[in-house]
Amino acid sequence: MRFLTRLFAATSLLVVATVVGLLLAAHLLLRPALEDEVARGLEGEARLVALLVPADSLRWPEAVRDLGGRLGRRVTLIDPRGRVRGDTELDRAAPAALENQLARPEVQQALLGAVGRAVAPAASSHERQLFVAVRGGPPGIAVTRVSTALGAVDGQVAAVQRALVVAGVVVLLAAAALLWRLARDVATPLADLAAAARAIADGRPPVFPVSRFPELAQHVVALRAMHEQLERRFTDLRRERAESAALIETMADGVVAADARGAVVTLNRAARRLLGYGPEDAVPALGELFHEKAARQLVQAVLAGEEIEPRELERGGRALLLAGRALPNGGALLVIRDVTELRRLEAVRRDFVANVSHELKTPLTSLAGYAETLAAEAGADTQTGGFARTILSNARRMQRLVDELLDLSRIESGRWQPAPERVDVAVLAREAWAPFADRARERRVEFAIDVAAPGRLTADPDALRQVFTNLLDNALRHTAAGGRITIAAEVAPGGVALAVTDTGSGIEPDHLPRIFERFYRADPGRSRDEGGTGLGLAIVKHLVEAHGGRVDARSVVGRGTTIRIFLPQDDLDG
Repeated sequence: MRFLTRLFAATSLLVVATVVGLLLAAHLLLRPALEDEVARGLEGEARLVALLVPADSLRWPEAVRDLGGRLGRRVTLIDPRGRVRGDTELDRAAPAALENQLARPEVQQALLGAVGRAVAPAASSHERQLFVAVRGGPPGIAVTRVSTALGAVDGQVAAVQRALVVAGVVVLLAAAALLWRLARDVATPLADLAAAARAIADGRPPVFPVSRFPELAQHVVALRAMHEQLERRFTDLRRERAESAALIETMADGVVAADARGAVVTLNRAARRLLGYGPEDAVPALGELFHEKAARQLVQAVLAGEEIEPRELERGGRALLLAGRALPNGGALLVIRDVTELRRLEAVRRDFVANVSHELKTPLTSLAGYAETLAAEAGADTQTGGFARTILSNARRMQRLVDELLDLSRIESGRWQPAPERVDVAVLAREAWAPFADRARERRVEFAIDVAAPGRLTADPDALRQVFTNLLDNALRHTAAGGRITIAAEVAPGGVALAVTDTGSGIEPDHLPRIFERFYRADPGRSRDEGGTGLGLAIVKHLVEAHGGRVDARSVVGRGTTIRIFLPQDDLDG
């Protein structure tokens, strides 16, 4: 039902209800008021008749006919026994034939001293009559009654009701005319305004109405402004979306985006190529996109909203690095990078370093032996002896560098795997410190072990000893005289936390993220002068990660450095 129809129906119902209410009010209020007014007039006329009727009973019939004719009323005289002794509408002999009036309600009320009043139909015409009786009259008369027909009252009430009905019809016609005008000036623009809003929502060009009413005109202006703003924003969004789609499509890395239900909504060309799908091939849901266990676990974690680290997997003979994150709308975004060539180059580099280091090991051993022989034969103060000792020092430094490169290459290539067993942290720490004890005493550097119970853990003893050795070597080189080096161990959630702390010079914050890179030195000159190769912390990192652990560094310049190691443990008893 349209707005105009509903408005007309509501207005019509309101007018009809008003007219019906007025008709009921005329019937329930106006009629009694008019009857009361007629009754008060009849009361006065009855009292007047009671005074004017002569005392001679023989003249009563003529007197009541005369008075009734003058008043235009029916006048009746009733004795104490209820007999009619005179009536305007009857002759002299007829009153005796009338029924006894003592049972009439108006007569009983009058005999009690009140003004009697009753409405009853006339005997002849059945027209409604109003009877008013008062006590008194000439001697022998107990009640004087005057009555009149209520046709005039009924006519007045009917006239008022007819007027109300006519007024209601006129109001309905006026309402119809007003609603037609309202429909033309208000309802039609409102409907057109709604149609324009639907057109905007559907993306069609809207047609805005014209209204003479300022309120509607303001809405039209606001809707037109909103449409213009939406058009500008949609244009910008479409341009940005096209740019983003072009950027994603030209990326060398594969991009996969899925909605909250796991359905793939974006899959660029690189992702299709890396995952083995053609340009027109249908793509399954994200949860079914990978068959590899590691990739499926990563997808499930991302869809669950978890933060994950990039994982590497092999698919179709290629090495893929998979990273992902949850999207704000509950979906997931995966980025796939092909690291096959990078891994091949790393393998080539490792093999090259290993081969070169292996080939250098024999000549460096010979060079160190000859230099040591020359230094022993030459005098300590001779120039030849000084040259020989310089050659020997650099040859031994080259030997350490080659040994560490071979160790690092072996670890990175996977040819070395840890052989875990139950070890005592304190014992391994003392064994690792033993080669540095004399140098530490000379520099007055203290060494302490702080191991909380239990003091045993599961790890490769040789690897853990090498970790301690490399960390203690670094700490001793950077700790001034009077300093302190501490090895601590404590139980941590899921494993054991080890820490090597010194009170040395510390590391600048800019260098901390890179200290575990090979050949990286926070202080190149000092490390080289004291025999450092720049590989110690890189070896520590690879050995710890081979155990499934992690390592990090914390340092304050001028106050010292702490290298923290976490090793996962299944059983910490003992």
